[in-house]
Amino acid sequence: MSKRVLVVDDEKLIVKGIRFSLEQDGMDVECAYDGEEALKLARENVYDMILLDVMLPKHDGFEVCQRIREYSDVPIIMLTARDDDMNKILGLEYGADDYITKPFNILEVKARMKAIMRRTSKRDRAGQEGKIIEKGAMKIDCESRRVVIGDREINLTAKEFDLLELLAMNPNKVYSRENLLNIVWGYEYPGDARTVDVHIRRLREKIETNPSDPKYVYTKWGVGYYFRG
Repeated sequence: MSKRVLVVDDEKLIVKGIRFSLEQDGMDVECAYDGEEALKLARENVYDMILLDVMLPKHDGFEVCQRIREYSDVPIIMLTARDDDMNKILGLEYGADDYITKPFNILEVKARMKAIMRRTSKRDRAGQEGKIIEKGAMKIDCESRRVVIGDREINLTAKEFDLLELLAMNPNKVYSRENLLNIVWGYEYPGDARTVDVHIRRLREKIETNPSDPKYVYTKWGVGYYFRG
């Protein structure tokens, strides 16, 4: 079954080029040229991947990403013309899985997309074992990829869930930032350790009663992170 991709950019020549290249690889591509249209399509359809430009009319890419994350963990790659760390970190803060700086090579875009799709497919197959992890009031259902604390369901992004699942399945094992980057994002991912820190912070804000005094995901200072078993 072909992968379904939404490409969002107000530069029509860029969209045309991306669409042509992805369709050559057998993907089903839909396009949007502003934030409002992107939100409408994302709400009405199911996609395997969204390529999302930052600078958009009506709603910028950050807002679009944030609003999609309220109900979906579809992989999102942000496309940005701003080659600065703050812009990249902002994209991750709003829930993006990856970012690519313009001008980009379409082969790099496709390589990043395929890497994320491979990991998503592998993750879904692994989740079919139906494993449920329980720790205190927290229940992690690996098959449905749902996290419930008490009677409240926690809405995690794909990467936040991947991090939590990995740590929870290996309690008390300390993972360095580099280990987590390689396992969750993949060896070909060009980001740095701050990517992990941003996602861990967002994860704690969602699952911890007091993120500065965590009960689930702990920091081993100077080493990395672990889940208290």
